[in-house]
Amino acid sequence: MKRGWIIGGAVVIVAVFGWLLFGGLEKNVVFFLTPKELLAKGNDGIGVPVRLGGQVKPGSVKWNAQTLDLRFTVTDGAREMQVHSTGAPPQMFRDGMGVVVEGRAGAGGVFEATGLMVKHSNAYRAPKPGEEAHEKYKTLIQQSTK
Repeated sequence: MKRGWIIGGAVVIVAVFGWLLFGGLEKNVVFFLTPKELLAKGNDGIGVPVRLGGQVKPGSVKWNAQTLDLRFTVTDGAREMQVHSTGAPPQMFRDGMGVVVEGRAGAGGVFEATGLMVKHSNAYRAPKPGEEAHEKYKTLIQQSTK
């Protein structure tokens, strides 16, 4: 009897692992969709929680500091989507940078963001002897905005 439970449990574990590996994981894990991919979903992409990734279209950022209202356009080079967010954007947020926004696409074509992440440089260098860390990062930020 005990052997039957062990075999049954092993079968269930293998079946779940196989489902995750060969199908379930692909349908349930999405790092982010580009505007082209999200818009291609049509009505199936509206109102569904998703991450939208791409570049902030230069000249599209409209920020109202009093109402904490942020509007900008995300593009993947092929398609673009308007994004609306409330709350202060990250300090590094600017035109032309890579972003991933979490939220839902609305029926009007505007993506209502609940979270905003910016892509930043992964270039890290330890400060040289005698160099202050904040001076190094100030230099890196100045270089990345040129």
